[in-house]
Amino acid sequence: MRRYPLRPVSFRPDAIRGAAGGSATIDYRLARRHLVAEFHRGRLSRTDLCDAHPELLRAALNVGEPTQTTCPICDEQPLVHVTYVFGGRLPAHGRCVTTKAELTRFDRQQGEYACYVVEVCPSCRWNHLARTFRLGRARAG
Repeated sequence: MRRYPLRPVSFRPDAIRGAAGGSATIDYRLARRHLVAEFHRGRLSRTDLCDAHPELLRAALNVGEPTQTTCPICDEQPLVHVTYVFGGRLPAHGRCVTTKAELTRFDRQQGEYACYVVEVCPSCRWNHLARTFRLGRARAG
């Protein structure tokens, strides 16, 4: 039997360098679906899932982008997407992006940035990483 070595796999955007021309996206829908199913089976409680940090809730209420998707936990309110960008010359905690124009500016800048989109329910505090992708232009070297 032929054996294949197991290599660690990263789920960070920089792990997909060069994939699809450098513009690949990692989508976390399968992980989300699993958590929601575990909640509905009674294996996870609402307190296990609904623990959004106060700053994340503040961002969701003030600068988040509303979606058409209803919260899978409370079924009361539409989810909101909050986008953060991390990279060189940014604070360690990243930068919360408030407009699509700002996101476009990061994509046109020299340097590489990791973008994280988090879905948040302002009602029950559900939050889950929705997707990650890369922005910016790699420096010629």
